[in-house]
Amino acid sequence: MSDKTIGLFLKISAVLWVVWGLVHMLAGVLTISNSGAAAIGGIADAVDPATLVGDYPAAMDAIINQHGFNLFWIGAVTLIAAYYIWKRSPAAIFIAALVGGLADIGYFIFMDLGGYVNFMPGTVMTLFSATAVILTFTAYFKGIKNA
Repeated sequence: MSDKTIGLFLKISAVLWVVWGLVHMLAGVLTISNSGAAAIGGIADAVDPATLVGDYPAAMDAIINQHGFNLFWIGAVTLIAAYYIWKRSPAAIFIAALVGGLADIGYFIFMDLGGYVNFMPGTVMTLFSATAVILTFTAYFKGIKNA
């Protein structure tokens, strides 16, 4: 694989991780700032909001807020890693894949396959992270690793 192709793969991946990171940071802020029902409705956007109306116990709100915090830091880590992926850092490739990629595997299994989310933005973000992981791993195993 040519050096130019490796650079292109890494730059595309970095841009995908920037978008993915910013979307997840925003989702984290929105999750924490909304009530339990609104936060769940924002995440599980394919679910009828009327089925989510009710009084949520304080512990449920705390769990939702913890999820929002996790969304934020996961987005922040991938956003920072994107800068270093652009600079061809192998460590950043694996950090983004571990943090963002593994987070999206859980999302895909439980939310996408469960039918709880719409294609946009959730499934699109899963496709962004999967594409970024594939491109960066290809660049790493076909070029960077051997340099």
